[in-house]
Amino acid sequence: MKKLIVANFKMNEQPNEVKQYFIKFVSQFTGVRADVVICPTFVNIPFARFLTDGSVVKIGAQNVSDEEQGAFTGEVSAKMLKAYGVEYVLIGHSDRRIKFKESDKLINKKIKTALKNGLKCIVCVGESLADRNTEQTYEVIRKQLEEDLRGLYENELESVIIAYEPIWAIGTGNNASVKDVENAAKVIRKVILENFSEKASRDIQVLYGGSINEKNYSPLLNSAGIDGGLIGGLSLNVNAFLNIVNSVK
Repeated sequence: MKKLIVANFKMNEQPNEVKQYFIKFVSQFTGVRADVVICPTFVNIPFARFLTDGSVVKIGAQNVSDEEQGAFTGEVSAKMLKAYGVEYVLIGHSDRRIKFKESDKLINKKIKTALKNGLKCIVCVGESLADRNTEQTYEVIRKQLEEDLRGLYENELESVIIAYEPIWAIGTGNNASVKDVENAAKVIRKVILENFSEKASRDIQVLYGGSINEKNYSPLLNSAGIDGGLIGGLSLNVNAFLNIVNSVK
């Protein structure tokens, strides 16, 4: 299985910047060693989809509503995303959990709605610095996963990817070690084993994200039990992102 590398542009990039980015990326991405998903802002999704048409680059969204349709001002539904050619969606990113107070109950509903509408879910989990310092990493990840995936059938996990993003390493410059990442991957797979099956634990894709830079991406993304990465700030640099996706093992 190829590595899966996901770019999260967050609230960055104007349409003219997206145009230049994708023209260069699509022309130089070999697609030999990695599958790539790029998640621009909602307003740039149609443009990004047009620019990647006919290429192997997939488009993802950064968020999705838990509701199908209706009087939910400012929300974007899974069906709308699907209509624009979106294949993946980020759910439960720490930005959403912390700043927008998204609960695991809401995240669970978003996952179910996204899956119902044929989207693949990249579900983000991770502990805070306080959790890490008090050795609560396992408990936090277990609780998040069990609540986020509650009520899902095992076959639905084929459309679920888990991204381990320790909050203490996101945008802080604090780097997780290979040991940190491998231990987290073991925890994630253990929780999947306990709640689903050995096959599900073995097959589910686990990504790492958190202060990935040009110096540390190779050992982190090739850690045992890790199937790729979710990359934030560095993905905005098209040359750096190309280097990563064209060189992963």
